[in-house]
Amino acid sequence: MKDKTERRRVLVVDDYPDAREMYSEYLEFSGFDVIQAVNGIEALQRAVDAAPDIILMDLSLPVMDGWEATRRLKEDARTNRIPVVALTGHALEGISEGAAKAGCDAFVTKPCLPEDLVKEIRKILDRAPQSTPARKIRRSGKYAKTIG
Repeated sequence: MKDKTERRRVLVVDDYPDAREMYSEYLEFSGFDVIQAVNGIEALQRAVDAAPDIILMDLSLPVMDGWEATRRLKEDARTNRIPVVALTGHALEGISEGAAKAGCDAFVTKPCLPEDLVKEIRKILDRAPQSTPARKIRRSGKYAKTIG
């Protein structure tokens, strides 16, 4: 369990560099440690290696979309307790229900103000059970090798 002085870790998964950078910078400014990923496969690897406290998951990603990445995160005992927030520009009817079925714990429509996103993250982290203790981030390896 993390003590109150330790910074919480957020994994930001977005294929658009500008969005990823904007959210990451604001989260760091707000007191979080941030890890980034650009696609679903990279998100799976980062989640296993870095054990973030929460994941912001864009649903429209290259290589592996956020829907499938979230399903796999929730099926893996090492990552299934990490809250996943769907962060997407798709506000169509039924998208939030589909995100919940995939395993997302919350749904935020982009664009959203960074301060509103931080409020949502803190709300989720305050009610979520603590995930596994933080580990050093491994910079190499394939997710396929880490699946049991």
